[in-house]
Amino acid sequence: MSQQQPLISHLLELRNKLLRAIGSVLLVFICLVYWANDIYHYMAIPLMQALPESSSMIATDVAAPFFAPFKLTLVLSFFIAIPYVLFQIWSFVAPGLYKHEKRLMMPLLASSTLLFYLGIAFAYYVVFPVVFGFFTSVAPEGVEVATDISSYLSFILKLFFAFGLAFEIPVAVVLLCWAGVTTPEELKKKRPYIVVGAFIVGMFLTPPDIISQTMLAIPMLILFEGGLIAARFYSKADDDEDEESEQK
Repeated sequence: MSQQQPLISHLLELRNKLLRAIGSVLLVFICLVYWANDIYHYMAIPLMQALPESSSMIATDVAAPFFAPFKLTLVLSFFIAIPYVLFQIWSFVAPGLYKHEKRLMMPLLASSTLLFYLGIAFAYYVVFPVVFGFFTSVAPEGVEVATDISSYLSFILKLFFAFGLAFEIPVAVVLLCWAGVTTPEELKKKRPYIVVGAFIVGMFLTPPDIISQTMLAIPMLILFEGGLIAARFYSKADDDEDEESEQK
Protein backbone atom coordinates (compact mmCIF):
# COMPACT_ATOMS: atom_id res chain seq x y z
CA MET A 1 0.00 0.00 0.00
CA SER A 2 2.87 2.37 0.82
CA GLN A 3 4.33 1.78 -2.65
CA GLN A 4 1.01 2.55 -4.33
CA GLN A 5 0.55 5.88 -2.57
CA PRO A 6 3.48 7.65 -4.29
CA LEU A 7 2.32 6.33 -7.67
CA ILE A 8 -1.23 7.56 -7.08
CA SER A 9 0.02 10.95 -5.89
CA HIS A 10 2.21 11.29 -9.00
CA LEU A 11 -0.70 10.39 -11.25
CA LEU A 12 -2.91 12.92 -9.51
CA GLU A 13 -0.23 15.56 -9.88
CA LEU A 14 0.17 14.70 -13.56
CA ARG A 15 -3.59 15.00 -14.05
CA ASN A 16 -3.59 18.42 -12.39
CA LYS A 17 -0.72 19.60 -14.59
CA LEU A 18 -2.50 18.40 -17.73
CA LEU A 19 -5.75 20.06 -16.69
CA ARG A 20 -3.93 23.34 -16.06
CA ALA A 21 -2.22 23.12 -19.44
CA ILE A 22 -5.50 22.40 -21.24
CA GLY A 23 -7.21 25.11 -19.21
CA SER A 24 -4.62 27.67 -20.29
CA VAL A 25 -5.25 26.84 -23.95
CA LEU A 26 -9.01 27.13 -23.48
CA LEU A 27 -8.63 30.41 -21.62
CA VAL A 28 -6.59 31.93 -24.43
CA PHE A 29 -9.08 30.56 -26.95
CA ILE A 30 -12.03 32.16 -25.12
CA CYS A 31 -10.19 35.48 -25.17
CA LEU A 32 -9.45 35.25 -28.91
CA VAL A 33 -12.52 33.54 -30.39
CA TYR A 34 -14.40 36.83 -30.79
CA TRP A 35 -11.72 37.95 -33.27
CA ALA A 36 -11.54 34.59 -35.08
CA ASN A 37 -12.47 36.07 -38.46
CA ASP A 38 -9.97 38.90 -38.06
CA ILE A 39 -7.24 36.41 -37.14
CA TYR A 40 -7.99 34.33 -40.23
CA HIS A 41 -7.96 37.46 -42.40
CA TYR A 42 -4.54 38.40 -41.02
CA MET A 43 -3.18 34.91 -41.73
CA ALA A 44 -4.60 35.09 -45.26
CA ILE A 45 -2.89 38.39 -46.11
CA PRO A 46 0.22 36.77 -47.73
CA LEU A 47 -2.00 34.85 -50.17
CA MET A 48 -4.46 37.68 -50.79
CA GLN A 49 -1.61 40.03 -51.67
CA ALA A 50 -0.32 37.50 -54.20
CA LEU A 51 -3.69 36.86 -55.85
CA PRO A 52 -4.70 38.81 -58.96
CA GLU A 53 -7.01 41.75 -58.35
CA SER A 54 -10.01 39.91 -59.75
CA SER A 55 -9.45 36.80 -57.60
CA SER A 56 -10.42 36.04 -54.01
CA MET A 57 -10.55 33.14 -51.59
CA ILE A 58 -13.59 30.88 -51.66
CA ALA A 59 -15.42 28.46 -49.36
CA THR A 60 -16.50 25.23 -51.04
CA ASP A 61 -17.99 23.76 -47.87
CA VAL A 62 -21.10 25.24 -46.25
CA ALA A 63 -19.62 25.26 -42.73
CA ALA A 64 -16.09 26.29 -43.77
CA PRO A 65 -16.60 30.05 -43.11
CA PHE A 66 -17.25 29.17 -39.47
CA PHE A 67 -14.97 26.19 -38.81
CA ALA A 68 -11.84 27.43 -40.59
CA PRO A 69 -11.41 30.59 -38.42
CA PHE A 70 -12.50 28.56 -35.37
CA LYS A 71 -9.83 25.91 -35.98
CA LEU A 72 -7.13 28.50 -36.67
CA THR A 73 -7.93 30.35 -33.45
CA LEU A 74 -7.76 27.11 -31.45
CA VAL A 75 -4.33 26.26 -32.87
CA LEU A 76 -3.13 29.81 -32.29
CA SER A 77 -4.31 29.55 -28.68
CA PHE A 78 -2.13 26.49 -28.22
CA PHE A 79 0.85 28.33 -29.71
CA ILE A 80 0.34 31.26 -27.34
CA ALA A 81 -0.08 28.99 -24.31
CA ILE A 82 3.07 26.95 -25.07
CA PRO A 83 5.22 28.73 -22.42
CA TYR A 84 2.71 27.88 -19.68
CA VAL A 85 2.27 24.33 -20.99
CA LEU A 86 6.04 23.80 -20.91
CA PHE A 87 6.17 25.30 -17.42
CA GLN A 88 3.65 22.70 -16.23
CA ILE A 89 5.78 19.94 -17.73
CA TRP A 90 8.87 21.44 -16.12
CA SER A 91 7.25 21.70 -12.68
CA PHE A 92 6.25 18.03 -12.88
CA VAL A 93 9.68 16.63 -13.81
CA ALA A 94 11.87 19.14 -11.93
CA PRO A 95 11.74 17.41 -8.51
CA GLY A 96 13.37 14.31 -10.00
CA LEU A 97 16.24 16.14 -11.67
CA TYR A 98 19.75 16.78 -10.41
CA LYS A 99 20.90 20.33 -9.88
CA HIS A 100 23.03 20.38 -13.03
CA GLU A 101 20.11 18.98 -15.04
CA LYS A 102 17.88 21.81 -13.83
CA ARG A 103 20.52 24.30 -14.94
CA LEU A 104 20.35 22.80 -18.42
CA MET A 105 16.59 22.33 -18.75
CA MET A 106 15.48 25.86 -17.91
CA PRO A 107 17.52 27.52 -20.71
CA LEU A 108 16.45 24.77 -23.11
CA LEU A 109 12.76 25.26 -22.34
CA ALA A 110 13.05 29.01 -22.84
CA SER A 111 15.11 28.70 -26.02
CA SER A 112 12.86 25.99 -27.49
CA THR A 113 9.82 28.24 -27.03
CA LEU A 114 11.57 31.21 -28.60
CA LEU A 115 12.86 29.13 -31.51
CA PHE A 116 9.40 27.71 -32.17
CA TYR A 117 7.97 31.23 -32.36
CA LEU A 118 10.82 32.32 -34.62
CA GLY A 119 10.10 29.41 -36.94
CA ILE A 120 6.45 30.42 -37.23
CA ALA A 121 7.38 34.07 -37.82
CA PHE A 122 9.92 33.06 -40.47
CA ALA A 123 7.28 31.00 -42.27
CA TYR A 124 4.72 33.80 -42.22
CA TYR A 125 6.90 36.80 -43.06
CA VAL A 126 9.53 35.22 -45.32
CA VAL A 127 8.30 31.94 -46.77
CA PHE A 128 4.62 32.67 -47.41
CA PRO A 129 5.10 35.75 -49.65
CA VAL A 130 7.67 33.93 -51.78
CA VAL A 131 5.76 30.65 -52.06
CA PHE A 132 2.35 32.19 -52.75
CA GLY A 133 3.83 34.68 -55.19
CA PHE A 134 5.43 31.81 -57.09
CA PHE A 135 2.32 29.61 -57.11
CA THR A 136 0.03 32.37 -58.36
CA SER A 137 2.51 33.49 -61.04
CA VAL A 138 2.86 30.05 -62.65
CA ALA A 139 -0.87 29.37 -63.01
CA PRO A 140 -1.68 28.32 -66.59
CA GLU A 141 -3.40 30.84 -68.82
CA GLY A 142 -7.15 30.73 -68.42
CA VAL A 143 -6.98 29.31 -64.88
CA GLU A 144 -8.37 31.60 -62.19
CA VAL A 145 -6.62 31.18 -58.84
CA ALA A 146 -9.26 30.99 -56.09
CA THR A 147 -8.05 29.07 -53.04
CA ASP A 148 -10.49 27.36 -50.69
CA ILE A 149 -10.19 28.70 -47.14
CA SER A 150 -10.04 25.19 -45.59
CA SER A 151 -7.30 24.08 -47.98
CA TYR A 152 -5.36 27.26 -47.26
CA LEU A 153 -5.67 26.69 -43.52
CA SER A 154 -4.34 23.12 -43.81
CA PHE A 155 -1.46 24.39 -45.94
CA ILE A 156 -0.31 27.14 -43.59
CA LEU A 157 -0.70 25.01 -40.44
CA LYS A 158 1.49 22.34 -42.03
CA LEU A 159 4.15 24.93 -42.77
CA PHE A 160 3.85 26.49 -39.30
CA PHE A 161 4.47 23.15 -37.61
CA ALA A 162 7.24 22.24 -40.07
CA PHE A 163 9.19 25.46 -39.53
CA GLY A 164 8.44 25.59 -35.81
CA LEU A 165 9.83 22.08 -35.29
CA ALA A 166 12.74 22.61 -37.69
CA PHE A 167 13.88 25.63 -35.69
CA GLU A 168 14.29 23.31 -32.66
CA ILE A 169 17.45 21.82 -34.19
CA PRO A 170 19.87 23.70 -31.87
CA VAL A 171 18.02 22.31 -28.84
CA ALA A 172 18.18 18.78 -30.27
CA VAL A 173 21.91 19.10 -30.97
CA VAL A 174 22.63 20.33 -27.45
CA LEU A 175 20.60 17.51 -25.90
CA LEU A 176 22.32 14.85 -28.00
CA CYS A 177 25.76 16.14 -27.08
CA TRP A 178 24.87 16.61 -23.41
CA ALA A 179 23.46 13.08 -23.20
CA GLY A 180 26.68 11.66 -24.61
CA VAL A 181 25.04 10.29 -27.76
CA THR A 182 27.47 12.25 -29.91
CA THR A 183 29.91 15.15 -29.76
CA PRO A 184 30.25 18.41 -31.72
CA GLU A 185 33.41 17.02 -33.35
CA GLU A 186 31.59 13.91 -34.58
CA LEU A 187 28.71 15.98 -35.92
CA LYS A 188 31.15 18.19 -37.83
CA LYS A 189 32.57 15.12 -39.59
CA LYS A 190 29.03 14.14 -40.63
CA ARG A 191 28.19 17.58 -42.00
CA PRO A 192 27.86 16.43 -45.67
CA TYR A 193 25.30 13.82 -44.66
CA ILE A 194 23.45 16.37 -42.56
CA VAL A 195 23.23 18.74 -45.53
CA VAL A 196 21.62 16.01 -47.63
CA GLY A 197 19.38 15.04 -44.69
CA ALA A 198 18.19 18.64 -44.27
CA PHE A 199 16.93 18.75 -47.85
CA ILE A 200 15.29 15.32 -47.46
CA VAL A 201 13.53 16.49 -44.29
CA GLY A 202 12.47 19.66 -46.09
CA MET A 203 11.01 17.50 -48.85
CA PHE A 204 8.85 15.55 -46.39
CA LEU A 205 7.80 18.44 -44.15
CA THR A 206 6.86 20.97 -46.80
CA PRO A 207 4.59 20.92 -49.85
CA PRO A 208 6.09 19.40 -53.01
CA ASP A 209 7.83 22.49 -54.35
CA ILE A 210 11.55 23.23 -54.41
CA ILE A 211 11.13 26.76 -53.05
CA SER A 212 9.61 25.89 -49.66
CA GLN A 213 11.91 22.86 -49.37
CA THR A 214 15.00 25.02 -49.87
CA MET A 215 13.72 27.78 -47.59
CA LEU A 216 13.32 25.18 -44.84
CA ALA A 217 16.58 23.30 -45.44
CA ILE A 218 18.84 26.38 -45.39
CA PRO A 219 17.64 27.67 -41.97
CA MET A 220 17.95 24.11 -40.64
CA LEU A 221 21.62 24.02 -41.65
CA ILE A 222 22.26 27.44 -40.12
CA LEU A 223 20.55 26.39 -36.90
CA PHE A 224 22.56 23.16 -36.89
CA GLU A 225 25.76 25.19 -36.92
CA GLY A 226 24.38 27.30 -34.08
CA GLY A 227 23.61 24.13 -32.15
CA LEU A 228 27.21 22.98 -32.57
CA ILE A 229 28.45 26.25 -31.06
CA ALA A 230 26.02 26.00 -28.13
CA ALA A 231 26.88 22.33 -27.52
CA ARG A 232 30.48 23.23 -26.75
CA PHE A 233 29.35 24.80 -23.49
CA TYR A 234 27.77 21.55 -22.25
CA SER A 235 30.12 18.72 -21.44
CA LYS A 236 28.87 15.28 -20.45
CA ALA A 237 32.03 14.62 -18.48
CA ASP A 238 31.62 17.79 -16.44
CA ASP A 239 27.99 16.95 -15.73
CA ASP A 240 28.97 13.45 -14.59
CA GLU A 241 31.39 15.01 -12.11
CA ASP A 242 28.66 17.34 -10.87
CA GLU A 243 26.30 14.39 -10.47
CA GLU A 244 28.85 12.46 -8.40
CA SER A 245 29.44 15.48 -6.17
CA GLU A 246 25.68 15.93 -5.65
CA GLN A 247 25.28 12.27 -4.72
CA LYS A 248 28.00 12.60 -2.10
